[in-house]
Amino acid sequence: MKSTMVKKGLEKAPHRSLFNALGLTDEEMARPLIGVVNSKTDIVPGHINLDKIAEAVKAGVRMAGGTPMEFHTIAVCDGIAMNHIGMSYSLGSRELIADSVEIMAVAHALDALVFIPNCDKVVPGMLMAAARLDIPAIFVSGGPMLAGRSNDKAVSVTQVFEAVGAAAAGKMDAGQLWALEQNACPTCGSCSGMFTANSMNCLTEALGMGLPGNGTIPAVYSERIRLAKKAGMKVMELLERDIKPSDIMTEAAFHNAIHMDMAIGCSTNSVLHLLAIASEAGVEINLELFNEISHQTPHLCKISPAGNHHMEDLYYAGGVQAIYNELNKKELLELDCMTVTGQTLGENIALCPVLDHDVIRPVDDPYSQNGGLAILFGNLAPEGAVVKKGAVDPAMMEHEGPARVFDSEEAAVEAILKQKIKAGDVVVIRYEGPQGGPGMKEMLTPTSAIAGMGLDKEVALITDGRFSGATRGASIGHVSPEAAAGGVIALVNEGDLIRISIPANQLELIVDETVLAERRRLWQVPAAKITRGYMHRYAQMVQSASTGAIFKK
Repeated sequence: MKSTMVKKGLEKAPHRSLFNALGLTDEEMARPLIGVVNSKTDIVPGHINLDKIAEAVKAGVRMAGGTPMEFHTIAVCDGIAMNHIGMSYSLGSRELIADSVEIMAVAHALDALVFIPNCDKVVPGMLMAAARLDIPAIFVSGGPMLAGRSNDKAVSVTQVFEAVGAAAAGKMDAGQLWALEQNACPTCGSCSGMFTANSMNCLTEALGMGLPGNGTIPAVYSERIRLAKKAGMKVMELLERDIKPSDIMTEAAFHNAIHMDMAIGCSTNSVLHLLAIASEAGVEINLELFNEISHQTPHLCKISPAGNHHMEDLYYAGGVQAIYNELNKKELLELDCMTVTGQTLGENIALCPVLDHDVIRPVDDPYSQNGGLAILFGNLAPEGAVVKKGAVDPAMMEHEGPARVFDSEEAAVEAILKQKIKAGDVVVIRYEGPQGGPGMKEMLTPTSAIAGMGLDKEVALITDGRFSGATRGASIGHVSPEAAAGGVIALVNEGDLIRISIPANQLELIVDETVLAERRRLWQVPAAKITRGYMHRYAQMVQSASTGAIFKK
């Protein structure tokens, strides 16, 4: 046990004295020390229930003969941070979370870890830490929120964001907006669609790092508490068998997870985070692999915002394990991958058929023959850009239109809400990438405003920033290289024609190369938007979105 270095031997008497100060008995001190990494906060709806999850985890650890030691990480609610300076700090929290877990686990010689995340950057940050530390580890998330009800329809926070655009366009009055905001988020939990948080919790299960049900059991169900107890017990088995993240998060496991990503149509942020997690795990994946796997994988689910189903519907349909069971009918998966159950993926999914084919389509009757995400390349995005094509209206799969150029999200939102954007336009929001943002702000406000005004079938949006998983429409993010690094997106002028072909994976600026060369000669590196503190340092360390926006090695 790693913890013997802080417990055993004559020279560790001071250490034992400090453990005594914690109230530990000799019996507790003799057992393995299990870190319980809790991201509970009072300001994130997906995290306010994590104290109960942590207590259940600790009960499970004790039942299986371990001593749980809880500590906490930060967590950002992207919805609350949206559309102001706070969003610059969201993606950067991922690296801080990974680093803080590393510090706590190594400094205190913990033997194993149980991770309790729920929302956007917390899940990948903790997965990065698990891969980096490579000690036995298991994840149990706080679970998804139930959908709200408004006018007898299931709704989520997506509809509230889109209602802002509808209200600005005069399609909704203040009373209707108030009624919607009162009912859209009825419980604790990660917001109820296939947004980034639920995407990453499902992909944690898909990677093999969470027990079956981790991605879909609703936050308010007692089954979630039982799952947490099982996770606490199971980590002791992983420790006894010395099953580590490197045994689970293999190249084959990442390939399986990308198949899941494509079948569900996860958030575009999943691409960013899987690249970063794989980097920590020492597994090489790239953007071309996402397209390759997308071309093999049928799109089986349309969870909000792509469709009308929500996470509770996916739960009742059988969840992640049932989707894997369905995909296995096309022999797409590598079934011998080890998981935190102590069994292989094949063993886990053998008895998990789809329970509702309205929610999870059969492989021979999918929404489309290829996956819900696509990576676009072209002179506007030589290193790639990402679109959630499963949430794009068929009319926008091919589009050509004039660029409407904005050097910040705020400027674009102002123009959209003042109804200055017209049908056919291609809104370009730049200098919002990893360096330029800094922190690659999510653009849910402008995309939702466009959708709320009824323009999502006629207007495209392109950015070197990123989108919330709640975004729908022809919203293309992660354009790389970014504008602040001198990418071609920095050279786009108002009125330039931009051509988008999602089926052909192409994103092109229709401007002669000699014209672009002259524009590049005149281009100047912009001034930093944040000039002190963590995000100033972050901007100097971060790499392109095409790498997962990881730090320079």
